[in-house]
Amino acid sequence: MRVAFWRKKERAPEIGENEAYERAYGGSRADVKRVKLPPRRPRDADVLASGDKLRQAFLDRLQQRDDDEKKEG
Repeated sequence: MRVAFWRKKERAPEIGENEAYERAYGGSRADVKRVKLPPRRPRDADVLASGDKLRQAFLDRLQQRDDDEKKEG
């Protein structure tokens, strides 16, 4: 007698979001409302560049403060 230990398991069928919610929470409720959000706006390159400048200025200030502490101490 031969026993196969490495049988492929059958995959469960994929279910949708609504069915998954019903399985997890027992159906839809009146106080839960699904909302479709609008797509995100594309990021503005100028805003990203100015944010990077601000970050660099902050790092420079921290470095300057560390240098001043070393000179005093």
